[in-house]
Amino acid sequence: MAEASPLTSENSEDYKEALMLKETDTTDNMNGVILEEDNEETEQESARKCHGCRTFCHNLCMPCRTKYHPLPENPNCWDRFKFTFMCPPHGVIARYFQFLFLCGITFGVLLALFKDYALPGGNFFSLYVLFFGSVLGGYLISFIKLPPLLGMLLVGALLRNVPVIDVVGNHLDPNWSGALRQIALTVILIRAGLGLDPVALRKLSFTVVRLACSPCLVECIAEAIASHFLLGLPWEWAFMLGFVLSAVSPAVVVPSLLNLSDRGYGINKGIPTLVIAAASIDDVLAITGFGVVLGMAFSTGDIAVSIIKGPAEALLGVAYGVIGGIVLWYIPAKGDNFIFYRGMTLLGAGLLATFGSAAIELSGAGPLGVLTIAFVAAFRWRKEKKDNDQDPIKDIVAILWMLFQPILFGLIGAEVQISKIDGQTVGLGMATLSIGMVVRLVVSFLAVFKSGLNFKEMLFIPFAWFPKATVQAAIGGVALDAARRKGDATLEAYGEIILTMAVLSIIITAPIGAIAIAITGPRLLKRTVKDKEYDEEDVQNTDEQAEITKV
Repeated sequence: MAEASPLTSENSEDYKEALMLKETDTTDNMNGVILEEDNEETEQESARKCHGCRTFCHNLCMPCRTKYHPLPENPNCWDRFKFTFMCPPHGVIARYFQFLFLCGITFGVLLALFKDYALPGGNFFSLYVLFFGSVLGGYLISFIKLPPLLGMLLVGALLRNVPVIDVVGNHLDPNWSGALRQIALTVILIRAGLGLDPVALRKLSFTVVRLACSPCLVECIAEAIASHFLLGLPWEWAFMLGFVLSAVSPAVVVPSLLNLSDRGYGINKGIPTLVIAAASIDDVLAITGFGVVLGMAFSTGDIAVSIIKGPAEALLGVAYGVIGGIVLWYIPAKGDNFIFYRGMTLLGAGLLATFGSAAIELSGAGPLGVLTIAFVAAFRWRKEKKDNDQDPIKDIVAILWMLFQPILFGLIGAEVQISKIDGQTVGLGMATLSIGMVVRLVVSFLAVFKSGLNFKEMLFIPFAWFPKATVQAAIGGVALDAARRKGDATLEAYGEIILTMAVLSIIITAPIGAIAIAITGPRLLKRTVKDKEYDEEDVQNTDEQAEITKV
């Protein structure tokens, strides 16, 4: 009997399926290999294309890149001109690109947040144009060696008084303008308070005290009398104007004196230190006096109460500053971002003094409170840092001032409406300013009499004590803002006179003072050659002697 075949019909079907699966796997493997080869070829082709694209872009950009075309050692004018436009942006061109980029993204943010208010005709658009225009104006005016604040002031005046572009100044909200000026004033007062070193104040000679107080007070009295009879201001407003105009400008005086000091002029007698130290006290005195008289001018009721209210506001401001300064010794607690929180806490306390005093109708207490709180807080903070370390709080406040300086001077310039200014008022105002300046120059000269300075050095002091700018911009519009809150048209007219006089004093004295210091300093002060310069001269003389010996 024959054996059954092992390959039955069922087994035959399984065998066929197995063969088909095997063939399928073999086909898939072959297809996978083909696909991998195709992918590798595609990737290689893409890599070749990317490499070619990079090579093309590299060769295209190579002629204008600083990496491959550095500036020669002895470049001529054409080499410097070409290098200026090389990529990546650098030098002046980089700063221009940075400025334009910042303008663009700032406008985009404002447009996204405030929409119609950020378009032409809106308040935020006007503030935007004013800020960046003031920054640009300050930068341009610095090319002719004048203080940047003068350019900021002029930009603000142009945006308010020149046809077509005057819509920018006319669409500024008075409430926003006043609030921003108050914030800028707070930053200035904090800087002044931080700059008052109690140790240095104790060591100040009687000469510095005389120089700080005598010209300020005498000029204030002279201008108050002149403005009362020439401009018809009441006595309170006349003395308010006197204190506004009598302050010297640290923004002009300090950089000018430091420039002379770096070059060695006057350092043998300590003249730069004398003037800079006295400038801080001069400003504190003017701002304090202004705050007291401001409180008296806006007080109502019995005259005796009005007289008492001014000093009472001053005492209230000092009390707030002392208590707040002591609190800031311990708050915030030390930890991460401690310096930042400390700076913001100081700024917040200062803003509370400024706006809080106005809210409770005790405006005279605000400025003195800000000065005092910064002074008391810094008294303890100085002991926490090492001798050679920089003060980080001053750096934070300096950044804030960099932001608010263009706003302050731009807004002050925008407050001046030339069409509404009476020519007679301007003439009488300039006469008032001239009387005060003549008195100030004479008193400044006499203040350093018999102080160890020779005649030329004594003659230099009045020129250094001439410029006005920062304090005038900070407090020049305060009285006008207070009058607007009162809603009294007569008081607003007085406030506009004070603001106009403040602007005139800046325009006239800031450039003249800066130029006078730059010209008279090297001619009237003795130059002391520093050790480094001695070393350079010795090396030069030694080389010359070696050349002579060689010959």
